Amino acid sequence: MSAKKPISDDDSALFREAVGDVKSVRNDRIDLSDQKPKAKTPSAASKKEDDRSVMAALLDDLSENDLLETGEHLAYTSDGVQRSVLRKLKSGKYSLQAAVDLHGYTVQEARVVLAEFLKNSREKRHLCVRIIHGKGRKQADKAPRLKPAVNQWLQRNKAVLAFCSARDCDGGTGAVYVLLKKL
Repeated sequence: MSAKKPISDDDSALFREAVGDVKSVRNDRIDLSDQKPKAKTPSAASKKEDDRSVMAALLDDLSENDLLETGEHLAYTSDGVQRSVLRKLKSGKYSLQAAVDLHGYTVQEARVVLAEFLKNSREKRHLCVRIIHGKGRKQADKAPRLKPAVNQWLQRNKAVLAFCSARDCDGGTGAVYVLLKKL
C-alpha cells in the first residue's frame, strides 16, 4: 500500500468552494412523530351496512342497463372456478340433467319460473342444467329482454358456478348450460 498523498491548499480550497457550507448531522434517524396517523379501518357496523346496501341493490329489479343486449355468446364463472371447467361446459362435456324453456314468458314470469327451476334442480342434486331463453329477435324494433335478464339473474345467483351459451345442437346462443354448486 502506498502512503496517502497530502492535499494541497489549492485543492482543498477548490473542494470547499464546490461543496459550500456544511452542517454536521447529529442524528441520522427519521423522526416518525411528524407523520400523519394511518386512516382508521371501517368499523364492523359500517361494513355490515355497506354489505346490506350492496345486497339490496343486487336484489332490486333489473334496471334498463341490465336489459341491454349482452352480445351473442354468454359466459360467466364465479370466483375460484378454473377456466378448464368453463371449456368443458362449452364443449358439452357435462351431461345435462334437466332443462327449462322460458319461451313465451314475460320477464317477471320467467324470473319466477327460473328461480323455481334452479331450486328444484339443486334439491334433486342436478349439477348441469340447460336454460332455453331464446334470442329475442322476433320483434326487430325491440331489443331482446329475456336473454340479458337471464344473464344477470344467473350471475347474481350464489348457486351458479358457471354458465355459457349452449352448442348449436342444444339451442346455440338461445340457451345456456349452467353448472350448479353441489348442495
